[in-house]
Amino acid sequence: QVQLAESGGGLLQPGDSLRLSCEASAPTFRSYTLAWFRQAPGKEREFVAAERRSYGHTYYGDSVKGRFTISRDNDKKMVYLQMKSLRQEDTEVYYCAADSQVILSSISSPGAYDYWGKGNRVTVGS
Repeated sequence: QVQLAESGGGLLQPGDSLRLSCEASAPTFRSYTLAWFRQAPGKEREFVAAERRSYGHTYYGDSVKGRFTISRDNDKKMVYLQMKSLRQEDTEVYYCAADSQVILSSISSPGAYDYWGKGNRVTVGS
C-alpha cells in the first residue's frame, strides 16, 4: 500500500510561482511512475505532469507545458511540481498519483494510477 500526501497549496496572484510537494510512503519508490493531476468542481480530472519510473522521462499536459516542472527525489521519496507564471485558470485541486505499472500510452490517464493523495487546493486570484 502506498500513501501520498500533498502540501504547498495556497492563494496566489497571477504570475506567481509555487511549488507543490508530495511525500510518498512506498518501499520501492524508485519503481513508481509519479504524476500530478488537477480537478475543478464539475470537471474531469486533468493530467498535469508525470515522470516515469525508468530513465526519468517527463511528460506534460498542453496547458502547463513550459510553465510547470515535475521532479522527484528518490532518496526523500518526494515528488514536486514547480509552477511558474500562474494563471487564474490554474485554480484547481491538485493531486499527486503513483503506480508501478503505468504504460506510456496511459501515462496521462487517471485510471492508470492506483494511488492518490487527498488533494491540495491552489487558488490564483485576480
